[in-house]
Amino acid sequence: MLDRLESIEKRYEELSQLIAQPEVSTDPARLQPLAKEQASLEDIVARYRQYKAISKAIQETEAMLDDRLDSDMVLLAKEELNDLKQRQDSILQELKLSLLPKDATETKDAIVEIRAGTGGEEASLFAADLFRMYSRYAQVKGWQIEIIDSNQTEIGGFKEIVFEVKGKGAFNQLKYERGVHRVQRVPKTEASGRIHTSTATVAVLPEAEEIDVVINPEDLKMDFFRSGGAGGQNVNKVTTAVRITHLPTGIVATCQDERSQLRNRTKAMAVLRARLFDKEQRRQIEETTEERRSQIGSGERAEKIRTFNFPQDRLTDHRINLTLHNLPRILDGGLDELIEALATNERAKQLEKIGL
Repeated sequence: MLDRLESIEKRYEELSQLIAQPEVSTDPARLQPLAKEQASLEDIVARYRQYKAISKAIQETEAMLDDRLDSDMVLLAKEELNDLKQRQDSILQELKLSLLPKDATETKDAIVEIRAGTGGEEASLFAADLFRMYSRYAQVKGWQIEIIDSNQTEIGGFKEIVFEVKGKGAFNQLKYERGVHRVQRVPKTEASGRIHTSTATVAVLPEAEEIDVVINPEDLKMDFFRSGGAGGQNVNKVTTAVRITHLPTGIVATCQDERSQLRNRTKAMAVLRARLFDKEQRRQIEETTEERRSQIGSGERAEKIRTFNFPQDRLTDHRINLTLHNLPRILDGGLDELIEALATNERAKQLEKIGL
């Protein structure tokens, strides 16, 4: 690893020398790519230089302990050595993370799709609870949410709801929510007090730009219809809802939340691009691994990433065997502890994979 860091520092210094040359500094076409590459290396080089400085200080302090020092000086030197080694370990961990391959989707916004699974009306109510949880979490993070499409039940649940989350780190953090979520609780509609088990599926897609996905307009079929569900006087009176079908793949995207047909069409295209982008990513992954699984499975009770157990006030994430309590706080958007644990687990696996 240190050899790799040394090579990165050497490349950084080479770039500094190239950029300083008059024939480069006065030529934007040559300067811009070099400056961009240098900027991408700046943080890791700064950390590596800090690491080397601390390593040198550790050597000097250890050399001092080999000299004849009085007891007070020995105590001070040992305290300083312990502090230096802690800082060295911390920077070394940061350097390891810096060497992980960058994910092109890290900075993207997200499109989230929640669908009621097994459990009838209780599943739709659980889907509504999940939507509220992500809405509150987005509020805490300062993200913006826009509903794209929804199918609401008479008792306030959702058969499905699709929404956009815009904000720094939205996809990078919400991606851990992909999968089947299971709930165990006594439904409001249950008179006998029996505990029911229901599921809802969550898919999280990186929002794709037009440059990420090229769509031939001739491959699209557009249908326009009147909106249904809650929405005021505009519902069922004006043909504003849009359904777009991508003929080669059969992928369908619908938006009926906006009063404007143009805005509905724009949002539906954003969903279509995200689904096509995700499909292409899955295809690429399948070419390199046989262990690729679908994000959301079939929605059966056995396929789960997480269980919300209300009688025991317990949440269990089965991927990392993590159990947390205080479901009201979690469902009110308190997801940071859970998402950080999942992110830490993912980073550890990535570091192990590349031998760091």
